[in-house]
Formats: sequence, C-alpha cells, structure tokens
Amino acid sequence: MALVRTTQGTSSNSNTRRGYHYDVFLSFRGEDTRKTFTDHLYTALISAGYRTFRDDDELETGEDIKSRLKQAIQMSRTSVIVFSKDYASSRWCLNELVEIVDHKRTSSDHVVIPVFYDIDPSHVRKQTGSVAEAFARHRKIEPPHMMERWRKALAEVANLAGKVLQNQAYGYESKFIKDIVQVIRDKLSRTHLSVEPKLVGIHSRVEHINLWLQDPSHDVGILVFYGLPGIGKTTIAKCVYNSNFESFEGSSYVESIRETASHPDGLVQIQKQILCDILNGKKEKIHNVSEGIIKIGRAISLRRVLLVLDDVDAMDQFDAVLRMKDQFYPGSKIIITTRRKRLLKVREGITVHEVGPLGFHESLELLSHHAFDRHHPLEGYEKYSEEVVQHSGRLPLALKVLGSSLFREPKRVWKSTLEKLKDIPNGEIMKKLRISYDSLQDDHDQKLFLHIACFFIGKDEDYIVRILDGCDFKTICGIQNLRDMCLVTIDRDNKLSMHDMIRDMGREIVRRESYEPENRSRLWRSQDSFEVLREKNGTQAIEGLMLDMHELLTDSPINSNENVLETNSFARMHKLKLLCLRHVRLDGCYAELPTRLRWLCWLEFPLDSIPVDFSLEKLVVLEMQYSNLRQLCKRANFLPSLKILDVSHSHGLTEIIDFSVCPKLEELILVDCTSLIDVHESIGNLERLVYLNMRDCKNLRMLPKNMCMLKSLETLILSGCSNLDEFPVEMMKEIESLEVLATDGIPLKPERSSTILSSFPCSLVELSLKGCNLSDDVFPTDLSNLSYLRSLHLDENPIRSLPVFIKGLRRLDHLSFKDCNRLESLVGLPKVHQRTNIARCISLRKIKYLPHEQRSGMYYVDNNYNLVEWEHGYKIKPIDRVDVEIIKLLGLCNLESMPAVRMRHPLVNRGPKEAQPVQGLYQYGIFSTFFAGNEVPGRFSYKSTKSSISFIVPLLLASHTIRGLNIFATYANKGNYNYASPSFYPILLTKVSNKSKGLKWIYCPYFRGIPGEGEDMIWLSHWKMENETILQCGDQVVVSVVAEPDELIINEFGVELVQEHQNNIMISTQHNTKSDPNYPYVIGGDLSMWEHIPGIYFLGYIPGKDFVEQIMKSPRSILYRLIMDTDKEDTVPNTATANFHICICPTILKNEFLVISGKAWHKLVIGKCIMRLAFNISSTCGRFRPPLPFVYQFVSESSYSTRYNRVI
Repeated sequence: MALVRTTQGTSSNSNTRRGYHYDVFLSFRGEDTRKTFTDHLYTALISAGYRTFRDDDELETGEDIKSRLKQAIQMSRTSVIVFSKDYASSRWCLNELVEIVDHKRTSSDHVVIPVFYDIDPSHVRKQTGSVAEAFARHRKIEPPHMMERWRKALAEVANLAGKVLQNQAYGYESKFIKDIVQVIRDKLSRTHLSVEPKLVGIHSRVEHINLWLQDPSHDVGILVFYGLPGIGKTTIAKCVYNSNFESFEGSSYVESIRETASHPDGLVQIQKQILCDILNGKKEKIHNVSEGIIKIGRAISLRRVLLVLDDVDAMDQFDAVLRMKDQFYPGSKIIITTRRKRLLKVREGITVHEVGPLGFHESLELLSHHAFDRHHPLEGYEKYSEEVVQHSGRLPLALKVLGSSLFREPKRVWKSTLEKLKDIPNGEIMKKLRISYDSLQDDHDQKLFLHIACFFIGKDEDYIVRILDGCDFKTICGIQNLRDMCLVTIDRDNKLSMHDMIRDMGREIVRRESYEPENRSRLWRSQDSFEVLREKNGTQAIEGLMLDMHELLTDSPINSNENVLETNSFARMHKLKLLCLRHVRLDGCYAELPTRLRWLCWLEFPLDSIPVDFSLEKLVVLEMQYSNLRQLCKRANFLPSLKILDVSHSHGLTEIIDFSVCPKLEELILVDCTSLIDVHESIGNLERLVYLNMRDCKNLRMLPKNMCMLKSLETLILSGCSNLDEFPVEMMKEIESLEVLATDGIPLKPERSSTILSSFPCSLVELSLKGCNLSDDVFPTDLSNLSYLRSLHLDENPIRSLPVFIKGLRRLDHLSFKDCNRLESLVGLPKVHQRTNIARCISLRKIKYLPHEQRSGMYYVDNNYNLVEWEHGYKIKPIDRVDVEIIKLLGLCNLESMPAVRMRHPLVNRGPKEAQPVQGLYQYGIFSTFFAGNEVPGRFSYKSTKSSISFIVPLLLASHTIRGLNIFATYANKGNYNYASPSFYPILLTKVSNKSKGLKWIYCPYFRGIPGEGEDMIWLSHWKMENETILQCGDQVVVSVVAEPDELIINEFGVELVQEHQNNIMISTQHNTKSDPNYPYVIGGDLSMWEHIPGIYFLGYIPGKDFVEQIMKSPRSILYRLIMDTDKEDTVPNTATANFHICICPTILKNEFLVISGKAWHKLVIGKCIMRLAFNISSTCGRFRPPLPFVYQFVSESSYSTRYNRVI
C-alpha cells in the first residue's frame, strides 16, 4: 500500500514520546474495500481519536517500499489487516504483510489484528480457495523463496486472534466496525510489563512456551513452571506475557501472589486486579472472595484470555484455578509460577516446566553485563569472573547481585570478595532465598533442612532416613516437604542434592545463631570444629560436628604437637548426635565421648579396635572405612540400635564381631577387607539384614552355612571374592527374598555351572556374572526360575552367541555383554526396555531381534567395528555384494577397480583405520555409498555449487511412475586435520522436503567416507520413494546437503528424479529394478517412531525426540535451520525441460554439536573419545534418547539398582 496522506485523530501524545506517529496502520486491497468497508473503518478510527495511516494510491512498480513502507509500519502501534477475497492476488499486499509480520517478530509491543471481511480465515491460514488460486498465478513469475515467505506470513497472521464478519455482529458492518474499534481500544489500553533490560538466556527458555501459547487449538491450557527462588521464574513469566498478551482479547498478570494473599483482604485485591485487567480497566466492586469468583467466572467465559499468576504458594489458590478451568473461554491460557513442587502432584491436563540454572557461558555473560557492562569479562578478570559464576551456582539472582556489587571494582576487591564469600554469603541473596526456608511448615522441617545442609548433601536418602529417624525426626515426611519447596532434590541414584546457594543459605542461618562457633548448633567447617575441640569450650548447643584433619592440614598447616586432640574436648557436648571425623586422633578416656551419638563416621580410625569404654548404645550408623582396625572390638560392645555397619577398606581387619550384639543390623558392608578369612556364624541370626556386601574380600574362604537363614536378605554382593572354596549353591536356594546377586570374578567350574545357574532363587531381579568364565555350553536352555529378572550382566565371558535362555526373559531393563570379545552374534534378542551394553564386543557382527519385537531403548557401544548388520538400524555390504539392480540404478561400474577408502565408523572410539574396500549402506529405504573421485556416475543434468534448489515434479507419461531420487554430493577436506584422532567426526546431512505435502526427511548416514589430503570424495545415494503419496506430479520439492564446516567442504551437488516404466524399465538406466528384499520400503512406510516433529522425520545419526526439542530452542543451529527451512534456495526454472534435478546447498556449520543432559553441556563420548557432531544448541533441561537401537551415550554406565549402584 502507498505511503501517502494520513489523518490525525486526537490520540494522546504518548505515541510521540515513544517514537510512534500512528496508532493504527491499515493494510487492505484497494480494489476490494477502499471505498466501502475500509473507508468506514478508517472514519470510525479517526472519530474514536486514533491516528490512522491509510494510503489513497498504490506506489508504482519499482518504487522502493523498504524505506517508506517499513517506516510507516514501524511508526504504528497497531497494524489492522483487512483480508478480502482478492487480498492475496496483490503482490503489493503480500509484501506489505511480510513487512508487518517481520516487524511484529522484532518488536514485542506491535499489535497485529487480522480482519476477515469476506473470506474464511481457514482459506488464509491454509492457502486454499481464492488464496490458492492467487498463488497459482503468482507461482508462474515469483521465486519459490518469496512464495514461501508469503505463505508463512499468511499462516502466522491467520492464527492470531482476529475478527470475522460472518461470525460476529450478525454480518452487520457498522456493528462489526464498532467491535473492531473496541478491540483496538482494549489492545492499546494494555501495557507491557517492566523487565530487566540485561536479559541473558531468556530466548531459549521462553521460545517453547511461546509455541505452547500460540497453539491454535481451543483447549484451555495450564502451564506451571517451578524452581528455586531467584532462578528466573518471574522474569520468564513477564517475558512470555509481554510477547503474547496482545494476541488475547483479555489478559492479566498478577505478581507476588504469596505476599499479597498474606495481607488482610489480599485475595479480594487479587480478584479485583484480575477482573479490572480482563475488562480492560473497568473497575468492579468485589466484597468477598465468593463474589469475586462469580464475577471473574463470568468475565473469563466471554473472551479468550491470558492469565499469569506469579508466585502461587498455597494449595487452595492452585485448586481454585483448576476448579475454574471449565469456565474459561476456549483457547484461553493460564500460566502459574511457584516454588512449591507439591502443587503439581497428579494434575491431569497441566503442562509442567522446571526452570533450571543458566548454562556456564550464559552465566558468565549475565555476570559481565552487571559487572562490566559488556558481554564478556574485561581482560585480566576472566579467572575471577569464572570463580564468581562457580560460586553462584549459575543462579540468575546471585549473578545479578554479585555482578552489580563488583561493578567497576579493581581486582583486589574481586579477590577479597571471593575469599569472604567462602565463609559469609551475600546478605541480599540470602534474604531472597530464605523465603522458602521461612515458609516451611514448622521448626521440625527447618531443623531437618539445616542438618542436611550441613552434613548430608550427596548422601543416599535411605541412609539419611536411618540416621535422622534415630534423631527423632520424621525424616521421610520432612524430606518430602523440603522437595516440595525446591530446597532439596533426589537424583536417579537416590542421592540427596541441594543447590550451592541454598546450602550456603542454610549454613548462614546456623552461623548467625552465634558469633562464637561453640554456641552454634552445627559445626561443619573443620577450622571451627578444630578450634572448639582444641580450646575445649564446646557446649550443649552443639548437635553435629564435622572435622577433616586432611582438609585442615592442607588449608592451614598446624603444629604437629597440636595435631592430637583429647577426648575430654567433647565433655560438655551432651546433645551431640552427629559426629563425622577424618584422620583424627583422640587421646584419653573414651568414656568422656558423648553417649547420645546416632551417627559416627570416623574415617581412618587410628586404633586397632574400638575401646571398650566407648558407649555406643544409641548409635544407628557406624562407619569406619580405611581404618586400622584388626578386630572391631576386643570385648563385645552392646550395639542395640545399630542398623548400618561399614568398615570397608580396612585391610588389617581379620575378624568381625559376634553379631548377637547388634540384633537390629540391616546393612553390613565389608568391601575390600582383604585380610578377612571368614565371617562369624552368628550372621545367620540377623533377621533384619537386607544388604550384605563383601566385594573384593579376596582372602575370604568360606561363608557360614547358616547364611541361608537370612530371610530378609535382598542384596548379596560377592564380586571379587575369588578364593571362595565353593560357590554357596545350597545357600542360594534357601534365600527366598534375594533380589540382587553379584558374583563377578568368581570362576565357575564348567561341570557345575549349569547346576549353579539353575539354583538361583526365582526372586532375583538383578544378576551379575561378570568374568565368571561362562561359555555357550554351560547355559541351560530354560531358566524359567529367572522370569522376574530385570538386569543381567554377562560381561567378560567367552560366549559366542546369545544364550538361549535370554530369549525367554521378557522383563529385562538392562542387559550387558561388555568386553565379551568372542561374541559374534545376538540373534533372537528380546526387547530390553532401557539399556543394552555391547561395548568392546570386537567380534560382534550381527544383531537381530525376536519376531515382532521392537528394538531396545538404549545401547552402549564402543569399538564394535565388525558390526555390519543391525536389524531396524542398518546393514553394510562390500560394494561388489550389493544388489545388482541398485548398482545399475546408480550407474556404478568397474566395481573391482574402485580404490579403497577410509570410513568413519560411528561405533568405534578411534579415527578411521586403514583404507578398506568400498561399502554399500542400507538404511530406512536409503542406499548410500562413498568412494574417492569427483566424476559422478549416472545422469545428473542439473548440478550446482550454490544453495539448495527448489523444483516442481513434472507431469509424467501414463506409463511412467516415480521410483525416487538419486542424490550425489562431492566433498573434500577443508583443512589439515588428524583424521586418526577420535575427535574427528565429519557430519553430512541431506534434507528432502516436499513442501506441497508438508513433509521433510532429514538424514545423516551412520558411516561416512573420509577423503584423504588433496582428495575428493563422492557420496552417492538412492532414496526409495515408491509410495505415490510421498512424491507426486506438481509437488514442490527442495533438497539440501550440509557438512561440518571446519572439516569438510561441499564442492558440487546434484539430484535426479528416477522414473520407472510400467514394465520395470528405468528411464535413466534402462535396467530392470526389482526391489532387494533386504531393502525395506521405509520412505513412505511407517516412520512414526522417527517423526519427532509433525511431518518431519529424523533418520540416521540424529538423536531422538528430546534432543530435537532442545534443538528447536536454538535458532542458530544448523539442524534448526534445516527444520525451519531458513536455508537459502536456488530455483530451477519451472519449465517442462528443467524440472527434476536439484543441486544442494553447501551450508556451513559453525560450532560443535553438544548434547544436553540435565542442565549442563555434555559431549557424547565413545569410551574415551569425544564425538564432534555438527549442531549447536544452548543449555537446557532434557535428557536425550536415540531414535534407533543405537545410543550414542558412551558417558557412564549406571549400575544395576539404587542400592547396588551405591557400593559397586
């Protein structure tokens, strides 16, 4: 539309102050509505006092719209787009629309209102009806990239909340125009929220929330995000609100609900604000909460609203929102932020998002903004800045406060501040974080939190429960309350963890109890503990004490004469229950030590036995790892409350106690007690013993026969007890409660192996037989007694094939054959629900599953360089053994003379070995081969070195059908690299996009050819697309190829559309093309498991759905650009003779591809190898899962169970 005259209404001067000249920019097609509807709307807007821009004449062709049109749009607060029947016929209107959409994307406060005058919104959204007719005419003269921009702009605007004449005001234009003016009045009366200007890491965190808000469905959605105080929940909520509230007919943002609700009539005040906001400033009287619920219910039922409730703290507030969900107008959205995780329990229809810390680089940038007013630290401040980031735990609140406090300060101040923070946290940060602590229900939970913060971070939850239950806590309930407030978390290994700043807040609360350490309830700093014990001024205020002399001697050397403390230092600590010592020597009478101890952890205990005068009657947990003990005690000390005894790594221990003195013992841990020869027979009387670990007791000869009386025993670990005279077969049969058994490294005699395996109790859930010298012939064919087995480890055994009995194990979660270097095949593999480990099975060649069985969820692989066939995954063959029809189809010849090439194997942790014969790779209906040279076989009439090319599939003769696509790419090394290095991992990707059908396939082959120095390499592939619904005449297709930029460069590309005559004669090759039975019809078949985004299929070496979701938060990544079609296109002219060859894009990647796990960057590791993949994504939550039977998670191998993982 032309930028000419405008008429000025009586709008306020606020527009001028903010840089606006107009309230409204009108976009319309003059021939349709200039003198009718648009003129009436324009007049109504002027009369309502709105400065409105309208054109009277269109600019002449060739006149620059960039400067004039853009300027007018940018100077307007609102754009009203009047869609009429022939709006899309105007190239001018469409370009104007693109400018409006572009401006909306970059300006958070620009409002766009679509008005559908005499056209169905779905025709605009889907480009059907008159819009499709207009696009058919445009296609003849317009480039595809411009057509695509128009399509996206139409779809985006049509999805916004708009006005439809046919659906409103009964079709009366005057009433319709009044409604539009009212909408504009409502939109312009709402303002944006104030947000901190120096935001970092927000885009990646709000983008997927924006997508959720823009969901065109009519569902009423509720999104809750929770996290620590200061983690950024409120900031994210404000940014999301600012980006989206104008797309709703009504909106309200209510902040600090927890604080407001605590005031008299606080809930009523909240209701008044919500009602006033939704009614666009109209104030309603509300006398009580019940009346407010009724009035709000009436308001939200009449309009589509966005409601954001910040810092919801009480369950009744949350339940009130849920009860009103059905009253909201369809399409309304509710966002709630909370620090209380418990609010989210068992809530159907709610989307939950945990807000985690920033990534390291994001944290460094945020700190730099506040400390240096720039994106990165000043030169010379890098080390100090990184230390501040480390101290902050990447908490945005801490980074902002610390950065601001250090603004323009010299290095000496930075250094001094860091030293102070080690002892005294920043008060402003602590005040904010303490809100959650103060919100705990009672002092029981507060004291429990302080105990954990000072002594138990990183400990097993069950272990903590036993200790603190002994201290009269209701620990399970209390920990749940702490988790509810996001003060603690429990990881997959059942370990309790706590954010560093939350830990520091708890310890600061204890420090502030008294200036004098001896008057505090807990002493966790070794320096404080040592001073109190040396000065012998401890008091009964002390409930817990920790002293590590190793740490103390390292930090501040102490005179050797002061190194030994005395037992009477504890004389006045009558309430001491928790005592943790390391490398501490006490002289004196042990009767002077506290008698109320529940937890005694004394690492490197210096005596050869526990003194008889040491009273331990109330002790629940006794840990003396790495001690000098030879016997536990010379005379039996009564330990009536003891539940856990751990004397692991006490190499001098020769005998253990008579267990009758500790009848309540539940866990006995004797790991690496290398001098222990036998175990006291009284062990059979321990009715409560559930866990027994004697791993690496290498001199243990015999187990008591009465161990079979351990009716509660669930876990028995004998791994490394290599000198056992006889495997306790009979004992195994009797322990009916046994769930976990590990006998790693105990060679089983071949003549007894079958008997032993058959003797295992049917209760077993986890079994580890690593290195037990088990061969194929010792396994029974039927081990139905193991039908409950979920974890089986057969590592380091000389087996050659899958033991038959495994086929009958249908509950397996974990299966491991690691280091079975003779293993050749796994045929008949059952489904393993979580992880299978085949690392370093160097002879393995084939994996095949049971009929109708799906692949396993995750695999650990490493140096499986002989694995050439993996069902549901891939199959590779020497090129001279590939199906002859494929060879002919691709025009390959002289196979015997093809020079050997180096291939990069994805399952090997080292660089490519010596050159090998050319191979053929079958995957997903795609055949690929890599060979040296730059002379491409076959007929590729259209080749290019430029960007991706779009083309239209031509009309075919009636006797011809589409077979698929042949695609080639030639590439070479870009620089000098060590190709034998494990880190060298070139990435090649091909994308085929059928834009007409909204389908995309993105493929990354598992195996890639590595060109030598100065050598070109050809990647030649055939995509089998015989399903007529996949590729049809008239379809618009775009194909792209990308490569890792730092290592490879694409030289040339080409594509050929392969046609087949009805009598199976190829048009291009003149050869019969019957399908190879081993070459599955995947393209066009069921690809649902790889459809991680609707209509987009990720094939090959691309991780699963979780990973793709993370990629969608990183617009700069190459995969994101492929998904979103932001790669540039070259277009093949739309003529009858130039229509089915594509040349692919040499798009260059810029960064490594790192997979996110948890909230930090982690590189995919194969053994010790770091694989470089060619995408870049930002830090986020989410754990990846691979799409195939391959898991390229080579990072760490979790153990079998929570309990087993703790000790093995």
